[in-house]
Amino acid sequence: MRFFPLAGAAADDAALKTEYKAGRPIGAVRLGETRLYFRARRKIWYVPYECVTRAFRRVMLVSARMCCGRGNLSVENLVLCGAEEKELAQIQLPGERAGKILLEELKKKMPGIPFTCPPKQGSPADEEEPRLRRV
Repeated sequence: MRFFPLAGAAADDAALKTEYKAGRPIGAVRLGETRLYFRARRKIWYVPYECVTRAFRRVMLVSARMCCGRGNLSVENLVLCGAEEKELAQIQLPGERAGKILLEELKKKMPGIPFTCPPKQGSPADEEEPRLRRV
């Protein structure tokens, strides 16, 4: 197995391998003692918990064509943000239940970070001056 750091410094492969094997698997994610691991293609990426500044679930609707017509499927994702609120990774999860379980486990591992979506840039709440209304 080869491990690749997503954020932070690289670590020893032997220590990463033992932590990875001992970690709790939830879908494509594995929660180790000090790092979060996930598989993407043939690589195993890892992020130390101290490098994550925000984590939240993102549900995306994907339109699908089925035998009986069209429908929307919801796809669960875990989004990890690093320094300066940049998105480090968007990890696809097997379902809503896995997303909820994973967020609860991450809240235990990282109690000091927010688990909500960041505010949108350019929204009316971000403006410094209130808008004037015509009377």
